[in-house]
Amino acid sequence: MSWQEAERAFTDPAIARETLPRMFEGTAERHADRLAQRYKGGIHDRSLVAEDVVPSAPAGEYADLTYGEMRGIVRNLAAGLRELGVDGDTRLAMYSKTRMEWAQTDFAALAAGAVVTTVYASSSPNQLRYLLEDPEATVVVAENREMLGDVLRVRGDLEHELDAIVTIDDVDAEAVAAEIGGGESTADGEASVGDAESVDDVYTLGEVHELGDAAFGESTYEGWLDAVDAGDLASLIYTSGTTGKPKGVRLTHANFRDNVSQCYRRFADRPDRDPEVPGISAESTTLSFLPLAHVFERMAGHYMMFAAGATVAYAESPDTLREDFGLVRPTTTTSVPRVYEKLYDAIREQASESPVKERIFEWAVEVGRAHHETDDPGALLDAKRAVADRLVFSSVREAIGGNIDFFISGGGSLSAELCALYHAMDLPILEGYGLTETSPVISVNPPERPKVGTIGPPVVDTEIAIDGGVVGEEVADLAGNVGELLVRGPQVTDGYWNRPDATAEAFVDAGELSESVVTAGTPPDERVGIGGDRTDDGESTAAAEPWFRTGDIVQLRPDGYVAFRERAKQLLVLSTGKNVAPGPIEDRFAANEFVEQCVVLGDGRKFVSALIVPNFEKVAAWADDSGIDLPDDPAAICRDDRVRERIQAEVDRVNEEFESYEQIKRFRIVEEEFTEANDLLTPTMKKKRRNILDRFADEVELIYDE
Repeated sequence: MSWQEAERAFTDPAIARETLPRMFEGTAERHADRLAQRYKGGIHDRSLVAEDVVPSAPAGEYADLTYGEMRGIVRNLAAGLRELGVDGDTRLAMYSKTRMEWAQTDFAALAAGAVVTTVYASSSPNQLRYLLEDPEATVVVAENREMLGDVLRVRGDLEHELDAIVTIDDVDAEAVAAEIGGGESTADGEASVGDAESVDDVYTLGEVHELGDAAFGESTYEGWLDAVDAGDLASLIYTSGTTGKPKGVRLTHANFRDNVSQCYRRFADRPDRDPEVPGISAESTTLSFLPLAHVFERMAGHYMMFAAGATVAYAESPDTLREDFGLVRPTTTTSVPRVYEKLYDAIREQASESPVKERIFEWAVEVGRAHHETDDPGALLDAKRAVADRLVFSSVREAIGGNIDFFISGGGSLSAELCALYHAMDLPILEGYGLTETSPVISVNPPERPKVGTIGPPVVDTEIAIDGGVVGEEVADLAGNVGELLVRGPQVTDGYWNRPDATAEAFVDAGELSESVVTAGTPPDERVGIGGDRTDDGESTAAAEPWFRTGDIVQLRPDGYVAFRERAKQLLVLSTGKNVAPGPIEDRFAANEFVEQCVVLGDGRKFVSALIVPNFEKVAAWADDSGIDLPDDPAAICRDDRVRERIQAEVDRVNEEFESYEQIKRFRIVEEEFTEANDLLTPTMKKKRRNILDRFADEVELIYDE
């Protein structure tokens, strides 16, 4: 039996079509005494902390909750939310960074019947207002004092009333309101936000738990769960807005639950696997740090892990990952490419403390890469790989906890070179692909047969189509079967919240596909039961489902794996008529020690160019080694001809791998790093190209005016 057949035949209690709170209840029943959550002390003023609810964790250390304890918290929070008026008609907005209470409140709100909408912690006031107003969220869960202030500032501008605000931390709401409004009345005599009356509807999560503890009844709770159907709306997750106004993606319990089952079939510690092949099970521990407001972490680092009975630990922040990896010692984690780039930079930096260490590290990386890419390495290369592991790779693995079986990457394109380097260090990254609209996973590499440079084959019960009519000949001729990816399956949304126009544009009827479209994946009549509904005549209803247009250009390879090429909207169409995918060019700089970030430009222009953010530390070290005296000012460094020549050498090296019309002809070095804080990256660390073009408009014009 092949691994694909074993994947489809695999059965487990974690695979089912049910609501998300039913999924959690089942896991808590099966694994009541196992660790469910780990949380770090000394970083939050948690309102839930109490010896009989959530014990206080020592500062800088992790404490634990079992599934039985977590279930008690979730049930009481659900009952407390019902006491506040939350029911099946409520949209509840989560405005918080990723933390233990986010997960607990999510399950509680879903159990109470609410639809959970998400707000990124980095949202501006205008974004916050929109993300509360568009779904008409009547209850807001805000993380801390600062975020409560944000909500209080915008509530008066909303076109609907807020029924309640809940803070996760122990916050003095009256003090926050007084700071904002000063406790004065408005000109028409109405109470301002500063008056005590205006915060009577603000509660802490601890107070909600107390309300629920007093009101909870198991039969009543079961009634709430029975009232929710798998087809009911579970969440509205808003797109990043990089190509327009954010759209609320409608995701049902079944969408999420089916995707959990699809991914668990691929990642589960299945009995058909070689014992040396790792998987996800109740023995797994993950470190959660991506935004739970984003669909990737919500499904892969949250729902799937809790379905498996695994342990989820919450990092203090993305800036403390090295420390938190060491404390938690996870077996897996989910992340986006930018984090893997940063982690590799830190690994390389530590290995470069001296010229000797740097040479050993570079030698070990080359040996590891050769060993990974060779089917039959032979005794000599095996011996070199063992030495490289003893001198370098074992220390790298120990520095991030020593227990990693594999990483999972999504939310953006991962450099194949960087991915291969991690595999070489025996830290495999399993790259996958998906969108908010697909809950999110469409395809992902399997642990037993990962293929670097691909996003894996489609998950079970997912059918894909490749429409080559949307790309130019230069892209389509790369390797055949290249075009826009279309998808259908039980994890695909039915559309956008209050946006029938956008919904209609996103789908194409099955009968409208041209004969030249190539399809792959699970045919509708072979679905194994996850969302595999049938008509009275026994026909699969999936055969009539419309196809969702992903807007991404991919290649379907002969082995059934999919390779990502580029966002269709980000393809550069040069004035010469040539089409250029910027992503693969940018990815070639991901592991470059001198280039921190690169964005490739050229749409509507005669040639390809780039804006490059240098790695100032590496540039400074190179200058010292070369006897070059560089200025201290970063802007002056970017203008220095010697630095430009050094970066030009790196650009030339990358250019050799691309066709002439794809090569970077000119570039500008800029000092400002692209970050979420300066609105040049999304919360999941994708480049906001439109914003970057606006921010560096003068630099771009200089490139093309030269």
